[in-house]
Amino acid sequence: MSVDPNAPARRRQWGSERNGTPLPTVHRRPSDHAITWGRLAIVATVLAWLAYVVWTIVRQFIDRSVDFAFTMQAISYVVVVTFLTLSALMYLVARQGALERFRTHSRVPRAELDRHFADRRSSITVLVPSYAEEPEVVRQTLWSAALQEFPSVRVMLLVDDPPSPADPVTRARLDRTRAIATGIQEALAEPAARMAAAERAFVDLGRSSWVSPASVRDLAGEYAWAAGWLNSMAARERVADHVDRFFVDQVLGGLAEDLAEVSTALLLADEHGEAPTRARMLELHRRLVWLFQAELGSFERKLYASLPHDANKAMNLNAYIGLMGGRYRFDDTPKGVVLRPVEPDRFADLEVPDSEYLLTLDADSLLLRDYCVRLVYLLEQPENDRVAVVQTPIRRIAERRPASSVSPVRPPTSSTSSTRACPGSARPSGSGRTR
Repeated sequence: MSVDPNAPARRRQWGSERNGTPLPTVHRRPSDHAITWGRLAIVATVLAWLAYVVWTIVRQFIDRSVDFAFTMQAISYVVVVTFLTLSALMYLVARQGALERFRTHSRVPRAELDRHFADRRSSITVLVPSYAEEPEVVRQTLWSAALQEFPSVRVMLLVDDPPSPADPVTRARLDRTRAIATGIQEALAEPAARMAAAERAFVDLGRSSWVSPASVRDLAGEYAWAAGWLNSMAARERVADHVDRFFVDQVLGGLAEDLAEVSTALLLADEHGEAPTRARMLELHRRLVWLFQAELGSFERKLYASLPHDANKAMNLNAYIGLMGGRYRFDDTPKGVVLRPVEPDRFADLEVPDSEYLLTLDADSLLLRDYCVRLVYLLEQPENDRVAVVQTPIRRIAERRPASSVSPVRPPTSSTSSTRACPGSARPSGSGRTR
């Protein structure tokens, strides 16, 4: 990890946080003391309101010398106090409910996630709308989406900048943004090929339930290699501010640490003469394959006259979503290039694959490693069969970007949605079914 010596010094803003550690993905378990005090606060609020109302009414009956105007003022004041008390009570009840859920919540184990997706080939498309963003900000966002451990991930950068800017600086920035997806895809090629080959080699050993010690050591070596690859990438990253450090430490470093722990656990099992089951070995191999197999691309709706050019993020997203699952040819017209749908057996200039799930992610947001698998696992539970959209809560990265940055200030996980931000996303992320 290299620190940029030429990075501009930034004066700390009044009231900004000094702790750059991200919020925990799982809320800490509240103590019995906190639960008890929460209940007492609710009771005290209700009793205080009752005492005030009773005292006001009793005073009205005892003191009969008050006039009508005073009585109406007293009634109005009681109504105002009642609504204020109700708002405080709603907060206390919601807080108490959250504490109760935090106390009983248990995070889904990683092994359960792997088992859930073992026989599923769910697909997810991550849509990243971008307008006049700094290329480095977009690059980090796309990397965090590409490194999701999911059976099938497609990351699409929806560039909404004017396609032919006259300003050379703006043009250069747009060219760098357009090249990001290709650069990430090329960087993933080596680890993707290696992990796919390792999985095929294990499958070719046969379907016997016995797992050899050599297979366990080989898998541990693959996890160690993957962790080393991520650490090497992190070491080459330029760290100019706290967001860059978050990307290095949490997105890349956190994933590398998880993979290294799996490698260590496999080696310890081998030392004690134990081995995972064949099914579990295959799940672990697939996890590595999924990690590096993302497909990346970019799309610019303003290149096509047949698509809306309204200047807003929602229209940018809808223009691409409306094309999903279709095949199109380019038709040059006086107004520009028009997309014409073609039949499945005809040549197409543009094919937009469909997807079972969609995840929308702001171009200045970051996802942590298992965001997608946990979000889709939640959607695929039987009790959530009627749930179509999930939005993750906001989780903010502690400090702010410099005021000169083009990207908006990041507000931080998921969880989706998307925190992340999500666990990890700086802005809320949404995920939903497309079926």
